[in-house]
Amino acid sequence: MSAVIVVATVSPKPGEEQAVREAILAAIPKVHAEPGCGKYALHEPTGDSTDLVFVEKWESQEALETHSGGPALKELGGALKGKLAAPLDVRTFTAIPAGTAEQGTL
Repeated sequence: MSAVIVVATVSPKPGEEQAVREAILAAIPKVHAEPGCGKYALHEPTGDSTDLVFVEKWESQEALETHSGGPALKELGGALKGKLAAPLDVRTFTAIPAGTAEQGTL
């Protein structure tokens, strides 16, 4: 099985930035406890954007699918309802190993 990398961008509505951040931060420990979660890391951009970006690593497509339908994400979806300026932008990838094993893949 090949690991699945996810890059997901969350765009809060103006004025909802703190509520979105708090909802996401509350969900992270629950997601970290899910089977197959290798990485679920939140990032904020440098500069003026209020978007938040997840970089995720799941041990398999099945683990990602379980996460996608799991209780932590359903709860987070409810907490974010009406607070986002756009739908989540979720993209999945598989690694192309290059260079050293440590530096060339997530």
